[in-house]
Amino acid sequence: MTASLPDCSDGELAALALGGRQAAYGELVRRHQGWVHRLVRSHVGSMDEALDVTQASFVAAFAALNRYDAARPFPVWMSRIVINKCHDWRRRRAVRNFFSMALPLGEADDVADEAPLPDQAIGAEQQLAEAMKAIAALPASLKDTLILRTIDEKSEAETAEILGISQKAVETRLYRARARLAEILKKV
Repeated sequence: MTASLPDCSDGELAALALGGRQAAYGELVRRHQGWVHRLVRSHVGSMDEALDVTQASFVAAFAALNRYDAARPFPVWMSRIVINKCHDWRRRRAVRNFFSMALPLGEADDVADEAPLPDQAIGAEQQLAEAMKAIAALPASLKDTLILRTIDEKSEAETAEILGISQKAVETRLYRARARLAEILKKV
């Protein structure tokens, strides 16, 4: 191919990357890193953790690039990888949390409380952090739907395709996610 990389379709870039042209994969990353990072950030809540999970998602995508079907949209294929990596992160975090809670009582005094101090002013940044934390607390099926539809602004059909469910299921999950999110945020 003689076309410049930015002019290539995602499928062409994938084929070039599989053929050994590393710059083609770099172009795929450049093209999709923004929305991938937003999707991951919405799932994990932490900016630092989001960078790690985003990077892991692209590494996993590169490793699985030979399974990408160029007839399908790359963002749909990549979204599934990203969501799986976010689920992996959540499982690892649950294990870490379990073991961190298993400290002997004498050592537990040294564990810092991460809750904000009562005298700190509640600003827009803190409200956003609370909302992201509440979203992260949703069950995976509801969270995935909410993030894809509202934060990533995917259509109902795109969300259904990414998650492998019907459009009616997307509608139902979105309703339940919003209701649960409102419940969680009332308690904050």
